[in-house]
Amino acid sequence: MSKAIQICGTGSGVGKSVLVAALCRIFRQDGYEVAPFKAQNMALNSCVTRDGGEIGRAQAMQAEAARINPTVDMNPILLKPTRDTGAQVIVRGRPLGNMSALRYTKAKAGLRKTVEDSFRRLSAEFNVVVIEGAGSIAEINLKRHDIVNTRMAKFANAPVIIVADIDKGGVFASLVGTMELLTPDERRQVAGFIINKFRGDKRLLKGGLSFLEKKTGKKVLGVVPFFGPDTIRLPEEDSVSLERLGQRGYERDKINIDVLYLPHISNFTDFDALEKEPVVNLNYIRDINEIAEPDVLIIPGSKNTISDLAALRKAGLAKKLDHLLKKGCEVIGICGGYQMLGRSITDNGRIESKSGGVKGFSLLEVMTAFSGKKATFQVKARHMASGLMLQGYEIHHGQSRLLNGSRPLFKITRRNNKKADIGDGASNDTGRVWGTYIHGVFDNDPFRKDFITRLCAAKGLGYKAGNSGSSLNGNLDKLARLVRKNIDMKEIYRLLKS
Repeated sequence: MSKAIQICGTGSGVGKSVLVAALCRIFRQDGYEVAPFKAQNMALNSCVTRDGGEIGRAQAMQAEAARINPTVDMNPILLKPTRDTGAQVIVRGRPLGNMSALRYTKAKAGLRKTVEDSFRRLSAEFNVVVIEGAGSIAEINLKRHDIVNTRMAKFANAPVIIVADIDKGGVFASLVGTMELLTPDERRQVAGFIINKFRGDKRLLKGGLSFLEKKTGKKVLGVVPFFGPDTIRLPEEDSVSLERLGQRGYERDKINIDVLYLPHISNFTDFDALEKEPVVNLNYIRDINEIAEPDVLIIPGSKNTISDLAALRKAGLAKKLDHLLKKGCEVIGICGGYQMLGRSITDNGRIESKSGGVKGFSLLEVMTAFSGKKATFQVKARHMASGLMLQGYEIHHGQSRLLNGSRPLFKITRRNNKKADIGDGASNDTGRVWGTYIHGVFDNDPFRKDFITRLCAAKGLGYKAGNSGSSLNGNLDKLARLVRKNIDMKEIYRLLKS
């Protein structure tokens, strides 16, 4: 059996996922075979493993930090919210069904063995397993049916490190309060704390750290400095940061791209590589009225396409699209956004909605029908117009059919490493409206460069390629250096050996 360590938090968004990734890279650099593990993740950002299973994108990033391929065992349960009180439940990469929060709570007991079996398989294969908790370790209303925090740590015999975000304020109260809410057995599992996202001189914390250690009897294992995307850039786990939301204004000497921030937006990391380009000014837009005259408008993926389409119609997007196209704007749909651009979406099986279907924006000659079987594939494809090859992944329920002689935008040549000859996507006659099911198209440097070069030529701008869309590996190395410098790795290794 391998050794395990668990990273829990005082709440959501404190940096658990990032610190797990850092430890995975550090252990790998130090010669250990290491794997990440999160029993249950709730996220709308997901990815597809080599065998076609769907897991949280954070675990895929952590696997890359460990320099291994992601597997469904690293995230055996993924919850993808479809509404405020319900989610699609994905078990070992495959949809189990849509459940209300109450129904899922009742189902969790039966899923505990699935979680434990996944952990056992990882433990048998790797020297170290870095476990990530979820939310707060002290969610007292969830403890009775917990499968991801202290109960997982106990099963794995893993020491627990609690992470707190000092940038939010109240870090000492959150740590002391968290410890107070744990049972005596749970407190014994806690080996220490990491204070995350600190700005300033650490010497100013000395008195507070001494008080915290004396009050709780636990060590502070490190204080990790705050860093922004200009220093270390990592994919967001589940929501676009507030700093990136809203209209930041258009820039005359750049390509202005607006991405609609849908109520159920998913896989918005599709646009990270575009945002890195110096010539691109990318905005996430909540309010349709904030859209003025962008060069490109993107409708991204959605976990509830029909509901989001209805919200866009109500907000007046149909009229806005007509205006934008007359002004020369390019309109793109990715996955759910692609479906919305077609003539109609039917949902006779009530996969996403109580209605049998809905009318689309009719900008593409495409009809989509939802089915119970979910398509989850890693793919390689050829862009028909340019001949450029690219890779990405598909995650969708709908199957789209081209109408009136329309031709596919891409030709998929491999799915899950098997040969394929399948058309994907569509465009209108002008090429200024197009859509695809392939997530990650802009992560492919040649395709992204071709796309931006064309836009720049139309606008009379020069184009110099920005950072590669595949620079995650370098950022993970930067993260590892930062964390290694600011936490007590000797104590971490002592905990693993104890």
